[in-house]
Amino acid sequence: MTIYIFTGPTLSAAEGKKELDAVFLPPAAQGEVYRAALDKPVAIGIIDGYFERIPSVSHKEILWAMGQGVHVLGAASMGALRAAELSSFGMEGVGAVYDAYARGEIEADDEVAVVHASAEDGYRPASEAMVNLRATLRAAEAAGVIQGATAERIEHIAKGMFYADRCYPLLFRHAEEQGVSTVEIRALRNFLPEGRVDQKQIDARALLRVLRERFTGRVQPKPVRYHFEATDAWEHIRDKADRTAVAPGAGRTDPAIEELKRSDGYAAARRGALARALALEAARRQGRRSEGTALRDVVEALCRDRGLSGPGELVRWLEQQGVVEIERFLQDEAQVRWAEILYGPDADRCLADHLRSTGEYAALRDRALAREHGCERVRRLLGQGEELSFARVGRTER
Repeated sequence: MTIYIFTGPTLSAAEGKKELDAVFLPPAAQGEVYRAALDKPVAIGIIDGYFERIPSVSHKEILWAMGQGVHVLGAASMGALRAAELSSFGMEGVGAVYDAYARGEIEADDEVAVVHASAEDGYRPASEAMVNLRATLRAAEAAGVIQGATAERIEHIAKGMFYADRCYPLLFRHAEEQGVSTVEIRALRNFLPEGRVDQKQIDARALLRVLRERFTGRVQPKPVRYHFEATDAWEHIRDKADRTAVAPGAGRTDPAIEELKRSDGYAAARRGALARALALEAARRQGRRSEGTALRDVVEALCRDRGLSGPGELVRWLEQQGVVEIERFLQDEAQVRWAEILYGPDADRCLADHLRSTGEYAALRDRALAREHGCERVRRLLGQGEELSFARVGRTER
C-alpha cells in the first residue's frame, strides 16, 4: 500500500526511508496534498510544508483528501499545525509539538518555522525552530546547566526574534547584551553539542513509526462525518493544481531550470534569484504592499522593457513565460523594482566585491587598464602622425 510523506528540513528522505517504506516528497505547498490524494494512497503524512512566499497547504485539500478515504496525519512542523487545526474533522496528529498546539500552549506558526537551503542542498536548516529552542532550554534546566529563571529569559528573547534569525550564536549574543549571566550562557554553549533537543525530528520519526504500525496491512478507508463544500476558493486551488500537475513522487522539477543548470549561466542566474528573494523579503518586513499606481507602473515598465504594445500583449507574454498567477507575479515585480531604487546605491558599493568573489574582477580590471594604456598610445601616435604628415606635405610642396 502506498504512503506519501511530505518532508524536508525536519527529516531527510534518506533518513525517513530507514523508518518507513514510503514515497517521500518535498515540503508540501498548496495543491500538493490534493495531487497526492488523486493517486489514492492509503495514507498521507505531512511533516514539512511551505509558507509565506509559497502558498501553504490548504485546509480544504486535506479535508478533500480525507473525504476520498485517505488517512492524513501530521507531526513536527506544518503537519502538527494543520493536524491541530483539523483534529475535529479527523486529521490525526502525532508528537509533542502537535500536543502543544492542540492544548493551546503554542499557537503561532513561527513556533515551527525555519529557513532552509534548496532541494539540491538537502533542505538543510539555516535557523532553529522555536519549539526546538524551548525543548533544549528545558533539557538544560533539567540537567542543572542553567537556572529556571535563565531558561525563561532566554526563551523570551528567542521568541522576540524573527524566525529566520533564530540560531544559537545570535541568541547567545542577544542574551549577553540583555544581561543574562555569561557563566550560564557559557555552560549552555558547552551543553549544546550533545544536549540539543531536535523535537521536530523526534516527532517526525514518531509519525513514521505510527504510519508503519497502522498502515502496512489491510486498512479501511478513512471515514468522515462532514459534508465537503466545493467553494470557489477550493475550485481555484484545484484548477491551479491540475494545471501545474506532476506525477506523484516526481517532485517539483522545472525543465527550464534543469536546462539552465547545464549551462554556464546558472551561477549568475541564481545570484539574480537571490537578489530577488532578498528584495521581496525586505518589502515583506517593511509591510509594503504593491497595488494601484505601483502595479500600473510595473505594467508600463514591463511593456516598455519587452517592447510590448500594452497590457493585453503583456498577459500573453507572461503566459508564454509560464506565469500562472499573473497578479502575484506583477506584485512581486513591483516590490523588486522598489528595492532596486531603494538599495541601488548599496548594490553599486558592493559590485566590486561581488566581482572579486566570482573571480571576474582581475580580468575586468586588467582589460580596462590595457584599454586605457592602448588609448594613450593611440593618442600619442596620432599626435606624431599628424606632425609627420604635415612635414611630408611641406616637402612635397617644395
